[in-house]
Amino acid sequence: PAVSKPWFHFVSGLEFDLATNLVGQPLVRQQVMKGVREFLENPNPVKPLVMSFHGSTGTGKTYVSSMLIRYLFQSGLQSPYVHHFSPIVHFPHAEQIEQYKESLKRWIQGNLTNCGRSAFLFDEMDKMHPGLIDVIIPFLGPSWVVYGTNYRKAIFIFISNAGGEQINNVTLALWRARKDREEISLQDLEPAISKAVFENPQSGFWKSGIINEHLIDFVVPFLPLKHHHVKQCVVSELVQQGLEVRPGVVQEVADSIPYFPEEEKLFSSTGCKTVASRISFFF
Repeated sequence: PAVSKPWFHFVSGLEFDLATNLVGQPLVRQQVMKGVREFLENPNPVKPLVMSFHGSTGTGKTYVSSMLIRYLFQSGLQSPYVHHFSPIVHFPHAEQIEQYKESLKRWIQGNLTNCGRSAFLFDEMDKMHPGLIDVIIPFLGPSWVVYGTNYRKAIFIFISNAGGEQINNVTLALWRARKDREEISLQDLEPAISKAVFENPQSGFWKSGIINEHLIDFVVPFLPLKHHHVKQCVVSELVQQGLEVRPGVVQEVADSIPYFPEEEKLFSSTGCKTVASRISFFF
C-alpha cells in the first residue's frame, strides 16, 4: 500500500517539495532527505526509520511530517496504514498509564502484522507521560522479528515542542556571532536539544530506553523563523486560498505577528502558525 512509485520518484518529489515549500529550514531538508533516502534505498533495512522533530510552534514540524506521509502513502494521513497518536486525545489520564501501555503495544503489533510498511506519528511528545513510550522499544530496534512480526520497514516520527527554546537561543547566539542559518549544523544544536528533551523530567523521553539505546536515527531541529520567512508563508497561504497576493497585505500580516527577542525583534514567536487566521482579517 505504501510507496507505490519507485522510491527514486518519491525521493525526488519530496526533495523538490521540501525545497520549494518548506520555509527557512535548510537543516530539516538535509536531515529528512538523508534519512528517507537511506531508508528507502535499502530493500532490507536493519531497523525501522525513527525520526524525532524538535522546535517551537509554527516552524514546520507537522507540515513536514504530513508532507512525508503524503509521498509515502497514496491517501496520506487518511491512509489506514498511518497511525497518529496525541497524548491529550489518546493518553489523557496519568493513572491509566499501564492500560495505555498495553493497548499501545497491541495496536502497533496488530497494525504491523497487517502492513510492515506502516507509519506511526507521535505528536506533542513533550506532553507524553514519562515511561509510556518505552513500550514501543521492541519495535524500534534491529531485531529480526518481534511478536511474530517483521516490522523493520516501518517509520516512526516523534514531534515535540521540547527543545524549541534551546534551539531558538542557540540560533540567536549564532546570529549574533554573524553565523548564517545556512551554516548552522546539527552539532551546533544537538547538545542543547539533548539537555532539554532527553534529560528533562517533564519530557516524554525522560530516562527513556529509546534514548539510552540510541534508537532515534535522526534528531531534526526546526529553527525559529525570521520576518522574511513569515512573508513567504503569507504569500503561499494567499496562493493556496486563491486570494490576490498584494504586497501591502503580505507586509501587514507579517508585521502583525510578535517577534523576539525584545530588542532585535528577529524571530517570529509563533512561526507561521497564525498566518492563515490573520489573513482572514484582510479579506
